[in-house]
Amino acid sequence: MKHKYVIIVAGGKGLRMGTEVPKQFLLLEGKPVLMHTIRAFYDYDPAIRIVLVLPEIQQPYWKTLCKEYSFDIGHEIANGGDTRFHSVKNGLKRVLTDSLVAVHDGVRPLVDKKIIAAAFEAAEIHKAAYPVIPVVDTLRKKVTEGRSKKVDRSKYCLVQTPQVFISKVIISAYEMDYSENFTDDISVVEARKNCKPVMIEGSRENIKITTPVDLAVAEALLKCRT
Repeated sequence: MKHKYVIIVAGGKGLRMGTEVPKQFLLLEGKPVLMHTIRAFYDYDPAIRIVLVLPEIQQPYWKTLCKEYSFDIGHEIANGGDTRFHSVKNGLKRVLTDSLVAVHDGVRPLVDKKIIAAAFEAAEIHKAAYPVIPVVDTLRKKVTEGRSKKVDRSKYCLVQTPQVFISKVIISAYEMDYSENFTDDISVVEARKNCKPVMIEGSRENIKITTPVDLAVAEALLKCRT
């Protein structure tokens, strides 16, 4: 069986939250968001190897939080980079070859075991897999200032994480130079053109916490789970 890794990228500064505390450290049900995220992958597989990517300046604070909350789930820490691309690249340095690697947003704490399992299973077969959900709102494309036209929303989807890969696929992709077109790991792998990633079904509960409203929604969803 291949080793399993998850690279959890947590480099947010909390700008859209309007707080001085980075969003990954804000409290959710009495614990920092990031602890919920790590716990989700540990609950999926206690043997999974967890690599947490944090800016160097935030690492002492994280270690203090782990002591304060008696958080003892084992994980390695890698240094964050100037961009998400460079942060993931740093995390990949901790990965052994011939493994399966998930990359996940540190502020998606509500990902469930079914999505994680499905992504790993699909990646083992197809080399790369990622969860998506359909667009439910009406979409319009800007044509000129003040004008737009309706587009077919059935042709679009929203992409989530974890995005999972065979290690040699993602490691090879991250040998490329950085491009502003790399908005997630799937876009990096697709640019390398060494496999065809497959979509799996995501979940609307797998929200990314970027605003105070997201945090309130996450609190409500967690209460429903208990």
